Formats: sequence, C-alpha cells, structure tokens
Amino acid sequence: MPLLLGPVLRHVGETSATVWVQTDSPGVVEVLGCSAPTFEVQGCHYGVVLVDGLQAGSVTEYQVHVDGRQMWPEPDATFPPSVIRTRGHDQQDRLQIIFGSCRYPKTGVEKLDDKLGLDALDVYAARLPTTPVDQWPDALVLLGDQVYADELTPEARRHLAGRRTNGRRPPDEVVSFTEYEGLYRHTWGDPEIRWILSTVPTAMIFDDHDIRDDWNTSGAWRREVNAKPWWRDRIRAGLASYWVYQHLGNLSPTELRDDEDYQKVLAAEGDVWPLLVDLADRADAEVDDDKGLRFSYRWDMGRSRLVMVDSRNARILDSGDRKMLGNREFAWLEHQVTDRLDDVDHLIVGSSLPWLLPPAIGDMQMVNERAANRPGRRGKFAETVRQAADFEHWAAFVQSFLDLSRLIVDVASRDADAPATVSVISGDVHHSYVARADIPSARSNVHQLVCSPVHNYVPWFVKPVFKLGWSRRLGRVTRRWAQRNGCPALPFAWSDVDGPLFGNTLATLRTSGRDAEAVFEQPRDATSLDEVARVPLTR
Repeated sequence: MPLLLGPVLRHVGETSATVWVQTDSPGVVEVLGCSAPTFEVQGCHYGVVLVDGLQAGSVTEYQVHVDGRQMWPEPDATFPPSVIRTRGHDQQDRLQIIFGSCRYPKTGVEKLDDKLGLDALDVYAARLPTTPVDQWPDALVLLGDQVYADELTPEARRHLAGRRTNGRRPPDEVVSFTEYEGLYRHTWGDPEIRWILSTVPTAMIFDDHDIRDDWNTSGAWRREVNAKPWWRDRIRAGLASYWVYQHLGNLSPTELRDDEDYQKVLAAEGDVWPLLVDLADRADAEVDDDKGLRFSYRWDMGRSRLVMVDSRNARILDSGDRKMLGNREFAWLEHQVTDRLDDVDHLIVGSSLPWLLPPAIGDMQMVNERAANRPGRRGKFAETVRQAADFEHWAAFVQSFLDLSRLIVDVASRDADAPATVSVISGDVHHSYVARADIPSARSNVHQLVCSPVHNYVPWFVKPVFKLGWSRRLGRVTRRWAQRNGCPALPFAWSDVDGPLFGNTLATLRTSGRDAEAVFEQPRDATSLDEVARVPLTR
C-alpha cells in the first residue's frame, strides 16, 4: 500500500497547514493542490506538504494523492473525511485542546491488553464523529512517550529476536532507525488513531521512553549508557526518528522554510541518513552550556499561546552543573513566554515532566539532588536512589525549578498584561491531577495540569505514594527536613485542587474569553468516556 502511515495533520495556522505522510516508495505527495517530494531515510520515504491559501475560519475536506493517485481516504474508510479546520477572526478568544501522555500500543495479547485497559485516545476518536465539527478540539497535544523504545510488545520482541545474531545489541530494545520505523507504524497505525491524527492538529514532544527509560536523568546515567557499544546507534536512531516523525510537524510552514536542516534534507539526493546522523550528534552533544539543536517550539492560537518545552534532551549534565535547560534554551523560553503578552489571555506551557509535584515528593527530589552532588559513597548512593526512584523532574533540578518558578511568577504578577491563566500541562507520572499555585502577587490563575497515562497501566505502588504525597501534614515535615539539608525556600506554596486520578485519561483545556476550565475523562466503553473531574481555572 503506497501510503504506509498518515496523513498526520500537524501545525495549522489561519490560512496554512502542514500534512505529514510516510509512503512505501519515492514520489510526489499532493494535498489541496499543494505538493512536496518525499525524502528517503534508510529505505523509508516521507513527505511534508505545506498547504497554503486556506480561508480563515474554514473547514476543508482533503485527500492525499501520491504521484497523482488518491491514497487517502482509503476506499473502505469508515470514518468521516479528514478535514483541515482553520481559526477565524471571530474565534480568537476560544480554544479547546486535548492533551495527555504515555500511550502504549495495543499488544495483541488479550491478557496484557486487558491489563492496559481501553485506550482513551482510541475511545475519544470513536466518539468524535458524533460531535459537531465546530465543537472538535483545536489541537491534540501529546506530552511524551508516543512510542516505547525500551518496553516492547511481545510482537516487537519476537521481531527483534530474529535480527539479533551477533549479541552486540540488546534483544529487547530498538536500536536502528528502521526498528524505530516499525514502532511508529505499530503505534500510529490503528484506524482510530490514523483518523484522529489526520483531522485534529497535533503538537508533540518526547519524554524518556521515546528514547530510553530515565533518559538524561543525570551525568552519571549518561556516562554509563555512553559506554554501551550499541548506544551511539540507539541515540542517533532515536533522535533522527523523532525529528522525522514528531519534530518536523511542530514547525510552522514559515519555520520549515527557514530550517537549515530540513532544507538540506530536501535538497539531498538519495538516502539522507548521513545528514540525520550529523543532526542527532549535534542534538545530543553539550556545547557551551547548551545543546546543538532546539526541539522546543511555540504555537499561537488566537489569544492563547502554547510554548512547548523540551525538558529531556535540552538538559545540561556532562559539566556536573545540573540544569533542565541550558542557558540559551532558557533565554529562548523566557522570550517566548513574555513576548507581546498583551495579546495573550491564556498562557500554556507544555512540559513532559510536571513542574509542580506533590510537595512531599518534590522535597524528596530536592534533597536527593543535593546529596547526589556530594563526593564519595553518600553521593553514589544518592545517585542510585535518583535513578531507581525516577527523581528526575523539575524539583530534581532545583535551580531550573526556581528559574521556571520565577519566570511564571513574573508573568502572573504583571500589572497591565498578565494573562488570565498560566497553565503548565504535563504527563509522565501515570496519574492525573490539578494543582493550584498560591502566589500572593499573582493577577493570573496559575495551575499545574497533569494527564497520564492515555493508555498504560498504573503500578500498584503509585496510588498510595501519590495520595500520601499531597498530605499537608507530611508536606510540613518534608519541608523542614529539606531546609535542614540546605534546600532553598520555596518561592510559593501549592495545593491539590483535584486528584490524584488513576487510570487511562484524556484531559481537555477549554477557554472562552478570559475564563478557562480543565476537564478529565476516562473510557467507559469502546465509544464513550465518563467525565471524572471538571476544574474551573479562573476565579
């Protein structure tokens, strides 16, 4: 079949859109009269069509043609035609985005699929055709773990077992680009997922499992994994496939035209893998307290702004000075957040990892970081705990946590142009919650919104740990303990507004004027979801 994957509708502006596809051979891909040639990566073929000339506020059905032949919709399609919905001038003060993270694919093993439960995004896609088009979400935001490169389905393990003949590569982790290609086709190939990705603009960012569990937890982790003979192949394949499958679509048509790496790929003849090897090496390396490639990006959607932060690859670790973001990366974030704030009613910061954890757990991560920085056996033990307990969130990079907190306090406390809401949306932690930041000077309502998982199981120990983590009494004890261990004072307090919620979940952030709310839904059956929480974000 010529169209192997996609179409995936990515960035959509008032008059433009980006459509991504994977084809089975070289060709020219056409959407609504706009076309693009495919490029080749190790025998795989991809096209990114920049569609322009759309009308603001329109809903336009589209088809995908490859070399003049219609490949989408497929002849036996059961879902409605795919559409591109652009924002009109009368829709600038309204926004509806759905978001979540940690979506494990169906395994084909009944017992394991029963353990994973119903896929919340599958169910949402099945329900969407019965919803009027003008009530469809403006964007789907996937906050990490789009694929699991180190926790493979039984089918993927069997496939790899036949390829591992020399013993130099692990039998249960993908290493090459073509193995990643198989993961993406498996994960995005469900009919429900293909359709919703074809018709709802989708923003993405990676988290650790897109590359490997605990990716970039610490300098010690990087040194250990870099010593593995297969890791250089793995990180190149992981970052290159992320660039192809996820990052390119996050960029607007204008940004793609100005992107030097993308233009080199388009201009190259034959396999562009050598270009992607160079790209991946630059992205992985630390140079002058920064990374060589930026994966963070910004989407403006009417009077709402999404700034997506790369809180995985952008980390600075090799120098021993732990930072979630390098200096230039944080300066970029600061500019995107504060730029023309008088045009913004709702500021949304996307980070795969939560900014505000349950206070007791945040204190534990802060204390652990200080201990892990010490020499000797105590430091080594703390580093072991850091990796074993997944102490790798913003609180485990204390200075970066304080910098982000300062930036959010500054934005929320402005006199003239403070947004109505500042929301940090995150995933990763396999449960969902809403936390409110209690900032005395704030004119904005500031919240942490976490939705995870979309489709995964919740380990048995997570529920009591995270319930206990919100205990105010325990929080007072851990705060005193943290201060005795030299941790800085917190810039403000925060509290749990709703949650923790456990189970497969999809969240909606909805704005109207300067009002906003968050809604959390969980699957009831294959075509319907139940609302399990609704939280006003403005008071």
